[in-house]
Amino acid sequence: MQAIYKELEAGFDEVVSWRRFMHQHPELSFKEVKTAKYIEEKLISFGLKVKTNIGGHGLIGILEGDQPGKTIALRADFDALPIQDEKEVPYKSQNPGVMHACGHDGHTAALLGTAKALSSCRHQIKGKIIFIFQPAEETPPGGAKFMVEDGVLNGVDYVFGAHLDSQTPLGKIRVGEGYQMAAVDKFKIIVQGKGGHGARPEAAIDSIVVGSEIVNSLQKIVSRRVSPLQAAVVTIGVFQAGTGFNVIADKAILEGTVRTFDGNVRDQVEKEINQIVTGITSSFQATFEMDYLRGYPALYNHKKETETVRELLKEVFSTEEVLNLEPTMGAEDFAYFLQEKPGTYFKVGARNENEATHYAHHHPRFDFDERALLNIEKSFVKIASHYLF
Repeated sequence: MQAIYKELEAGFDEVVSWRRFMHQHPELSFKEVKTAKYIEEKLISFGLKVKTNIGGHGLIGILEGDQPGKTIALRADFDALPIQDEKEVPYKSQNPGVMHACGHDGHTAALLGTAKALSSCRHQIKGKIIFIFQPAEETPPGGAKFMVEDGVLNGVDYVFGAHLDSQTPLGKIRVGEGYQMAAVDKFKIIVQGKGGHGARPEAAIDSIVVGSEIVNSLQKIVSRRVSPLQAAVVTIGVFQAGTGFNVIADKAILEGTVRTFDGNVRDQVEKEINQIVTGITSSFQATFEMDYLRGYPALYNHKKETETVRELLKEVFSTEEVLNLEPTMGAEDFAYFLQEKPGTYFKVGARNENEATHYAHHHPRFDFDERALLNIEKSFVKIASHYLF
């Protein structure tokens, strides 16, 4: 193990250069053509078998050991976000309005470094490693869904993923079993009323009033319809209506998101939204159209594999540096992989004393301490060695 760790440390600058290149050349979800090609070329140079166009622009590198055994999968995502990069650094995004603001460039660079290091010890491996490079994590229904449908996990025994975390100090790792990230659903409601003059409300059907009633009523789903022992969020993020101060708007558009852990609660909230919108629009003699998109499922870390990873990482980073992962209502499409195979998803601290590393994910000045890439690599190598060496 120490020899592999030394190889990782020796190759750190190269991994950083890969990360910075991808940071300069980000691509949005479902458009990651050049990034996929870049990854493919690296994997081929490591001597790995490569399969491309899995679930879109997804691809895998396959490392077969010299001896039979289990098959594990390690995953990284590589899409960027529609955000203007506001950092003043040499590796600033060169694509206007597109930025790696969540660390996916780092995930990909670290997994490439892991693949390169492990490919040099093929003779020690008892089994097979599938290095999954996944597109479109940021956009529901998510690239993981399509990769799973294309059979990327066929023959895989365990699957593992890591995410950089700008809210956790460098050197710390967060691991936790059970539900850790929420299912995410998206909805759009178009309320159709009847426009008119602001001085004659009795002759119109005010879509703003109808929409306001809907917003207020939807907030009561969580407080009065969902058990307080369950977690749920209903948020309206968009309310668009009106063209003038003295005009009653004939149409209002509402967009929002639902976050849940429990599948039954997820079903219940969707049902409640439909009932509320139907009832309110009917009472005002308005009509509506609704598009309800089920996004990623809740991410569930399997108990046995999570505890195994926790103990393994304590050997790498010490007991004090392996912290509990606290559940959040954020979402992650790695959940699709964990629905199919046992495994776990953990977070790797990437924050240091420099304020440049303190920005939240999806912020236009997001950045991280690149030494965290080495910690992802060491984590993946330790996991691989446990199952396959």
